[in-house]
Amino acid sequence: MSGLLPILWLTVKLAAVTTLILLVVGTPLAWWLARSRAWWREAVGAVVALPVVLPPTVLGFYLLIALGPESPLMAPLQALGVRTLAFTFTGLVIGSVVYSLPFAVQPLRNAFRAIGQQNLDAAATLGATGWATFVRVALPLAAPGYVTAAVLSFAHTIGEFGVVLMIGGGIPGRTDVVSIEIFRLVEALEWDKAHALAAILVAFGFAVILSLLLLDRRVSRAAADE
Repeated sequence: MSGLLPILWLTVKLAAVTTLILLVVGTPLAWWLARSRAWWREAVGAVVALPVVLPPTVLGFYLLIALGPESPLMAPLQALGVRTLAFTFTGLVIGSVVYSLPFAVQPLRNAFRAIGQQNLDAAATLGATGWATFVRVALPLAAPGYVTAAVLSFAHTIGEFGVVLMIGGGIPGRTDVVSIEIFRLVEALEWDKAHALAAILVAFGFAVILSLLLLDRRVSRAAADE
């Protein structure tokens, strides 16, 4: 089991980095989607949600091309000596951010949308700037949405297989995560190790779902008390 610890660590590291990036990137995007009245808002929302309906291998394929040595997107980095980001941890992070983006943005969008305009207007009448209103009013009220977004993003990254396989290749010590290792162990007929890793993911998935259900019940009770 000790040989699996580096794989578990790499998986947790990938999920943690991805979740942090998603919360930072997803906040302004979700705020804009929730508050904007632009006619093309829903088109942007559809692009953000696209990974939900796309097969992971399709998304992984295009990411592999986008981060490969022949991609125009890599030209600026190639000038700095970086030939490709495919089959690297950085590539895994980029792929995971793209694939899990809707799982961060949608809960945040719903949380921001649920904030009553009267709360924002009240802060404005007290002289708060737009940024101060966002930090002091919107963010605290959207806290449950941030918890949901963080949990879903982390869990979704932990369980992803298709994208990380396509863009990472499962290179031992570099891009080998739990989901790929389970597949490799099954192929090698190492059932005991596969069972151990699979059981960890099952327990983790149950804990995530239970946590979200308890959080939803707590938020509903708080709203009813108000």
